[in-house]
Amino acid sequence: MEIKKLQGVIEAILFTMGESVELSRIASAIEHDEETTRKIIHSMMDEYDAENRGIRIIELDNAFQMCTKKEMYEYLIRIAKQPKRYMLTDVVLETLSIIAYKQPVTKLEIEKIRGVKSDHAVNKLVEYGLVEETGRLDAPGRPLLFGTTEEFLRRFSVQSLEELPTLDSEKLEHFKEEAEDEAQLKLDI
Repeated sequence: MEIKKLQGVIEAILFTMGESVELSRIASAIEHDEETTRKIIHSMMDEYDAENRGIRIIELDNAFQMCTKKEMYEYLIRIAKQPKRYMLTDVVLETLSIIAYKQPVTKLEIEKIRGVKSDHAVNKLVEYGLVEETGRLDAPGRPLLFGTTEEFLRRFSVQSLEELPTLDSEKLEHFKEEAEDEAQLKLDI
């Protein structure tokens, strides 16, 4: 195997493992002796330094690890400080609205309303901090109950759930009729 290919393999190993990897394991993986492997890695270390790359390879007690150069920390901090942007897809928004209006609510209740599994959408909402577990339902299996968070109120600029928009009774009746008609069509087919 040519040297550039071996360097690529070593780089992939160190990047993927994310922690220190013993020289013997690297040598075994590239099918070379430890001394040759060490020379290849030291050559890579020199190249990384000469090319002003953002990463480096360090040696730790006969093992090697890929890590970020110290000079890059300030840039990493800038990125870490930037707020994450969340994607609220139609599915996630639909699930969020069910939770907001029906809380506390179980996944099973959400799924009955939506007609499909909602695990992914609920998990995303929990990850985004918009929904949280609020307890357990006193029923067989003790399913989790979900409700909105303070972050939900902040993001949607409402002080309390009472400020959420409501449908007027005429529109609500219209939606019920549409749903019943749709259900009847499915039964007729």
